[in-house]
Amino acid sequence: MRGVISEKLADFIEQVNITVKQSKEDGVQYTPALVRENIEKLSTFIGDGPRLAYAQESAFVTKTHTVPVRIYSPAPEQNLPVVLHYHGGGHMCGNIALYDAISRKIAKAGHCVVIAVEYRLAPEFPYPAGIDDCQYALEHYKDVLGQVKYNQQLIIAGDSGGGAICTTLASKNIGNPNVKIEKQILIYPSVDYTMSCASIKENGHGFVLEQEKIIWYFEQYFQGKNMKKAASPLFMTMDANMPETIIFTAGCDPLRDEGIAYGQALSQFGVKVEQHSLGGMIHAYMLLDSLVAKECEQTYQLIGEFIRRST
Repeated sequence: MRGVISEKLADFIEQVNITVKQSKEDGVQYTPALVRENIEKLSTFIGDGPRLAYAQESAFVTKTHTVPVRIYSPAPEQNLPVVLHYHGGGHMCGNIALYDAISRKIAKAGHCVVIAVEYRLAPEFPYPAGIDDCQYALEHYKDVLGQVKYNQQLIIAGDSGGGAICTTLASKNIGNPNVKIEKQILIYPSVDYTMSCASIKENGHGFVLEQEKIIWYFEQYFQGKNMKKAASPLFMTMDANMPETIIFTAGCDPLRDEGIAYGQALSQFGVKVEQHSLGGMIHAYMLLDSLVAKECEQTYQLIGEFIRRST
């Protein structure tokens, strides 16, 4: 069923659709530079995050390159849970600077340490480069926490493509004695690169994230590799040892149904899953805080409760 847009977003959606229509008439083609420029424009809607006691830049140093990170803590002298935050952006857009306010709000809401990871992006670094960076961060996160205290509770969080990374890592690390992910936080996650769920078509036009753009994103990410199903977390190995999960889906999001399906699949293995659907919201609503402040506040509140809750 096609979603019904919230009145809060009606004017925004109208303006976006006018721009999309004009771009198509003018023959404008997607390019990495253009889509990155467009997502940066959303920074005007995100606003500023809360001031925290600790916010510093650092980096993981691998054998071949560095992976920049930004570390946040509301109380660096307290032993707090650690959240690895993987930003969204279709695997080729977004960065820790754009997501700074979101990382800060997660740190405050969950009273936790947040490590925001600047993983490599396609098309310059196609699949699985970004996954490899995020796996490295998962295995070596303690290396960048020399100036803040933390406990052993490890949580991963991501929206959209960041949700794809989280769910991929959750499956990839089943049975890994060196990595224990206790919880994962998924916000409108991308978990099915085959685009087989009904909401792709139902919500794939007129709600900012267009079906044809999703196809283009995936083409940049996989660079012709025939592995969309194999790389889809919805079809990856799952078992009862998967992390406790909270999932947020948006009623007008093309990715709505796959997020719901992923939660249902985990539940079948006995994994604790908490599902929240925000009707009237679009994909990437968390980047539109000034337009949908109540919905964003609700999301952060639920995330905070989920982080602080004892397993």
